Amino acid sequence: TYNTYSIHSGMERNLQIPWQEDCYMDLKSTSPKSETHAGWLLRHQKSLQRFVSVSLLMDMVNHMRKSEQLTAEDASMIQGRGSLEDKVHTLVELLRISDPQGSTLQAYLQNSHPDEYNLVTLHDSVVQQHKAVLRKRVDTESLTHQVTNHSHGPALLLVEGVSDLQQREHDLIQVSVNRGTAPLHGRPLGLDRLLAPLTRVSTAPRVTLTVGVAGSGKTRLVHQFVRLWISGKIFPDLSLVIPVACWELSSFDRLSVERMLRSIVPYENVDVILNGGICKVLLIFDGLEEFRTPLDFSEAPATPDPRRELLVSDLITNIVRGNLLPGVTLWLLSRPGVGSKVPAGLVDRVTEVQPFTHTHIQDYLTKSLTQDTPHQVWDHLSCQKPVLILCSVPGICRIVTTTLSHLVRAELEDIPLPRTLTEIYAHYCWPHLTSADPSSGSIRKPLATLGRMAFYSLLRRRHTFSEAELRTYGVDVPPPLGTLGHRVLQREQSWSSECVSWRFVHTSVQEFLGALFYYTSSRRGMFDLFSESSVSWPRIGFPSHYRAALQKSNSAANGNLDFFMRFLSGLLSSAVGGLLGGALGVGREEQVTQRTMGTTLLQNTVVGSGGEAVSMRSIATVACLAELQQGEWIRSVEEDLIGCRLRGKLKGGVCAVLAYLLQVSDACVDETHLSNCLDSASLKRLLPQLLYCSKLRMENNEFKDDAMELLGSLLSAKDCRIQSLSLAENSISSKGIKPLSRALLVNRTLTVLDLHGNNIGTKGAKVLAEALKLNQVIVSVNLQSNSIEDEGARALADVLQSNRKLTSLNVQKNSIGPDGVKRIADSLKKNQILQDLNVSSNHLGDLGTVALAQALMVNHTLCTLRLQSNSVSDKGMKALTQALRSNKGLTSLNLRENSIGVEGAKAIARALQENNTLAELDLTANLLHDEGVTAIAGAVKANRALRSLQWNRTFETLLETFLCLCSLQGVSAGKAGAVALAEALMVNQTLHTLDLRGNSIGMAGAKALSSALKTNRSLRSLNLQENSLGMDGAIFIATALRGNHQLTYINLQGNGIGESGAKVVSDAIRADASECVVDI
Repeated sequence: TYNTYSIHSGMERNLQIPWQEDCYMDLKSTSPKSETHAGWLLRHQKSLQRFVSVSLLMDMVNHMRKSEQLTAEDASMIQGRGSLEDKVHTLVELLRISDPQGSTLQAYLQNSHPDEYNLVTLHDSVVQQHKAVLRKRVDTESLTHQVTNHSHGPALLLVEGVSDLQQREHDLIQVSVNRGTAPLHGRPLGLDRLLAPLTRVSTAPRVTLTVGVAGSGKTRLVHQFVRLWISGKIFPDLSLVIPVACWELSSFDRLSVERMLRSIVPYENVDVILNGGICKVLLIFDGLEEFRTPLDFSEAPATPDPRRELLVSDLITNIVRGNLLPGVTLWLLSRPGVGSKVPAGLVDRVTEVQPFTHTHIQDYLTKSLTQDTPHQVWDHLSCQKPVLILCSVPGICRIVTTTLSHLVRAELEDIPLPRTLTEIYAHYCWPHLTSADPSSGSIRKPLATLGRMAFYSLLRRRHTFSEAELRTYGVDVPPPLGTLGHRVLQREQSWSSECVSWRFVHTSVQEFLGALFYYTSSRRGMFDLFSESSVSWPRIGFPSHYRAALQKSNSAANGNLDFFMRFLSGLLSSAVGGLLGGALGVGREEQVTQRTMGTTLLQNTVVGSGGEAVSMRSIATVACLAELQQGEWIRSVEEDLIGCRLRGKLKGGVCAVLAYLLQVSDACVDETHLSNCLDSASLKRLLPQLLYCSKLRMENNEFKDDAMELLGSLLSAKDCRIQSLSLAENSISSKGIKPLSRALLVNRTLTVLDLHGNNIGTKGAKVLAEALKLNQVIVSVNLQSNSIEDEGARALADVLQSNRKLTSLNVQKNSIGPDGVKRIADSLKKNQILQDLNVSSNHLGDLGTVALAQALMVNHTLCTLRLQSNSVSDKGMKALTQALRSNKGLTSLNLRENSIGVEGAKAIARALQENNTLAELDLTANLLHDEGVTAIAGAVKANRALRSLQWNRTFETLLETFLCLCSLQGVSAGKAGAVALAEALMVNQTLHTLDLRGNSIGMAGAKALSSALKTNRSLRSLNLQENSLGMDGAIFIATALRGNHQLTYINLQGNGIGESGAKVVSDAIRADASECVVDI
């Protein structure tokens, strides 16, 4: 900002009076009278700086010069300032000198620019009035929403759009399918960035859409945003933030923009801000699903006329399209199904409300419950996976945890903690109802009112009610304290008026009460209850009504009756029957009859759909069986899934049960294992549900080409969430790999692909390579044992030159020769991404090894290189060791089973003295001999990086280093080797595992090790299996156990120690090493 001192210092001396020595007091700045006269400028200085445009500033300066309020020098000073805001600031400060009252500027603006004058003069008063109204609203906000958005980071996720699943399915089905997790590619977005450009080249969004399931906290987000804006913490450039609860507008049949604005911002002079075209205004529509007529962007009549009366839903579509209020920024909040109806081309940004994680649930339990209750509730929830998944919805989390904590504190011996959602909701609605006292608290009367309203409103998809509607159904307003209505209804107040509405605390409570009303009414009902009129098809008996409900649920669009049906089935369970049966007047025999009928009907429905692709409706039917607590079939399939015994059993309804388990079973949390059980038919049935698995193993299924086409369509689907896919040992051919490769061109989730043990050959490798060149998601590919040969290796080498994501490549056992690996090595000179390369069991020889060594001279990003079984001799080893002297990236090198001799060992020894990066070196099954081993041992003493060293010959003093793991199995070690090793153990303090099985260290070796173990304090595991220790050797080991208390495992099997040796060892353990496990 402009420094006002430079202006004041230019005033004439006669406008100042001396004050002490060389100091002056500005009379115009300090005089109260002058302050009063300059009030207009001071009061509206910020508004002038904010709203004066460049052209208006020029007009103002020119007029002030003509009026002799500014000089030519003043005008030059103004033009010399940097930003427009600084220029206006300078103008105001200059005018405070020449025209303290600001009357000349005020009169000019009032006469020549009345619109700008009104905006400058009235803006702040209108904004303050609006903020005062909003502040009063948020300060007196009802506390019924006790689960707020989590404070751990942003509450919103930036997503690409609304998924197909969100468009098609019931809110809680979406939650179940996704296991309560956040969208795969969602990026955290704070409210302070909601309306801001996200990159330097992007613009701020005009239309932002936020979706979230019912109870996810969308309205709380609006309150939080408004509170932050009022306090000036976010988006201070917004003149008005106008939140609108859509249920307010749904009370109008037709509405114009003018009438809508008058009803939601009824302030005098607000038009100055709304119509000026300069001010930024945010209009928030919260709850698009509340409109009585659905949004229809294809049929709504277009109009730019702000006075034209339209259906409310058509009015909103015109506002979103920009036909009306084109300069206003919009924030739309909705449940996903309705939000998806807004065309993607009209939405600039899509966000999703972040679900509760397990950490958030535990934090909420800790903050809202006391003493040990949180731990007991969490322990119980952890065992009820379907309920725990639904607790990712904050609104359901509050209901579930409130109910469970009440039962935990009550310590009622006759009531076990509820295991299903129906049980929990029964306890929530009637917390004092017990099976021991079925008469406590009448539940029939509220069901005739609240239950009826819940059921028929559910059919009409209505979730908000006016007080008049409540009274129509016989519901008391406001609900008396202690009644069902007081527990399950919550009051909502308009942002801009005293208008109120009521809703159930969560839509699932409405579904539960609707199901309970249907259950009680259907026991004696003679007509179809799904018709509210008295004229309908006759239905007599509960079985007829239950069957009708199941048919209605399975045919309902978007599965909106799925949870109603789940609650209706749950009411037939023995647990809920024992709780509510007495109060409802349902005897035990009737309950058993109903339960048997319901179970049979549900099972037959699942089996009847067995030949089709498993739909969400089929899974919902299986969920009804689980809610009914008839889980024998489900448990049987889960046991077969865990035990990999599903082969030949995926018929009938088993696929539907398996699809349900994919959502809720602990066996599928980390990885879904469907190996050795799928054929094309069962894969086709399960395909729609496999989309939502994260890690999928489908090995050894012998997939034919038609099955691969299905898998290609699976990976190409928009909703695919598969991140890791193993198709090992499936006999996939070069033809079968084509649909998979096509899918990789569009798939954006798969990061790990395992194809080992197939037969894609050279042609298949080329096809896959073309896809990998364009795919920028996959980070790991395993092509082990696929016969890709040199030509396939060359194709993959081209991938390494262009792909910027692949970090791991396994081409082990593929008959690749020197030519193929040379191309890979050339690519490694340019590639800076790959970290793990496995070319073991090929035909590299020294030529291929030299090529890789040359690449390592340049490449410092490769961390792991596996060259096992590649006929590498001393020549190749020397080239590698020369590269290791300068390489700063390689940490693991596997050279097992090659032909490396003494010279190669000496070369690696020299490299290890200079290399401080390599941490793991495997030289097992080479021809090092004692001379080579000694050379390496000397180098290891100086090396401070190597942690793991393996080989197959004698081992001198190797362990005087930072080695942690040493495997010397079957290296023909004898007494001398054991003695050398024992001496090293006296020095080494890092080794924790030593494997010496299959050697011949004998009694003398055991004696040496025993002495070393008395001082060594790092070793935890020692394997001496088959070492000819004898009884004397066992005695030495027992002696070591008496002095060493760090060992936790020793293996002495196959040593002929006899009963006496075993007794000595056993006594030592019992006396001094009780924590040590010894295999004898």
